Amino acid sequence: MSRHSIFLPMPTARHSLIAAVATALAFPVAALAQSPASKLTPDEIRSFAAVHAAILIVQDSVDKELTLQKNKKDETQLELREKMRTQVAAILKKNSLSDSAYRRRRFMISTDGSARKTFDSTLAVLIGGPLPGTVRVAAAAPIVAVPAGPVGVHIGHVVNSFGDTPDKSGLLPMAIAEQKIAAQHAALAMRNPTNLSMLQLHAGHVINALDPTVVTAGPGKQYGVKRAATGIAAHIELAAKAEGATPAHLTHSKHVATAARSTVARADQIIALAQQVQMATDAAVAAQFMSQIAQLCDQLMTGADTNNDGRMNWDAPEGGLAQVQEHVTLMLAAPKP
Repeated sequence: MSRHSIFLPMPTARHSLIAAVATALAFPVAALAQSPASKLTPDEIRSFAAVHAAILIVQDSVDKELTLQKNKKDETQLELREKMRTQVAAILKKNSLSDSAYRRRRFMISTDGSARKTFDSTLAVLIGGPLPGTVRVAAAAPIVAVPAGPVGVHIGHVVNSFGDTPDKSGLLPMAIAEQKIAAQHAALAMRNPTNLSMLQLHAGHVINALDPTVVTAGPGKQYGVKRAATGIAAHIELAAKAEGATPAHLTHSKHVATAARSTVARADQIIALAQQVQMATDAAVAAQFMSQIAQLCDQLMTGADTNNDGRMNWDAPEGGLAQVQEHVTLMLAAPKP
C-alpha cells in the first residue's frame, strides 16, 4: 500500500488540516475513469468525511514529526512514514474500507458537485476549518484601557496582547477562543453518541484545544486553554507586584489568579476524561465520558456552583474564565488611590 494510493499531499505547517479542505480530493481520476456512476447517499458522504478527517489528523501529526530536527535521520523518517501507513490502514480497517474502496469514494465525490459540497461542509465542521474558498475574518478586538507603567503592561498581556500567542491576542481572549473550540467539539461528539469513531475523533479535538502538547493536531489555535490560563495567573500576579499597583489591583489579582488556576485544573480533568474516550472500546461508555466532558467544557467559561449556593464564585474550585473576566474588569474599574 503506497503512500500515494492513500495519502493526500499535505503541507507540514500547522494550517495543513484547514488547507486540506480545499485539496482533500486532489486525486488523479484516470485510474478510476471506468468506475460506476452510482451516487453516494448523504449519510455515506458524511461517514466518509469522518474517515477522511481521521486520516488528515494522522497525516498532520506525523508530518509535524517529520520536520523536527531530531527526526531527520533516514531511518527515523522511514519509521515515521511506516507509522503513518500503519495508522491509516487501521483507520480504513476499522471503518470496513479497503484501499480501493477509499480511493473510489474519493473519486466519486470529486466528480459530483453536490456530493463535494456535502463532503466539504462536513469536513469543515470536523476539523474546525472554513469551507474551501472562504476566509474567516475576525473582527479586531477593542483595546482595553490599562493603567500606565509596569502594572498596565502585565494587565495588558492578559486583556490586550501577548507576544507568545499565535495571533498576538491577549491571554484571556486566547483562553476564551480555545474554550469555545473545545466546547464546540464536545457538543459535536454528542450529536452521534452511538458512533465510537466520532466520539474519539472529537475527544482528540477537545484535547487539542485544551493542551496541544498532548494532541498536537486538531482545530485548536495551538496554544491551549491550559497554557493561556496559566499565563493569566502569572501575569496578573506580576501586575499586582509591579510599580503602580494599588490595593484593589492586589485584591482582584488574587481572585483572577485563583479562577485561572481552577480553569487549568478543570482542563486537566477534561483531558483525563477525553483520554478515557480515546481508549474506550464501547460507544456507550465513551458517550458517558463525553457527556461529562461537554458539561465541564462549558464550565471552563462559566465556572461551577460546587457549593450549591446559586452562584459561580471566583474561589477554588468554582472559578472559570467568566470570573477571570469579571475580576479583571473590577481591577481596571477600581479608583486610583
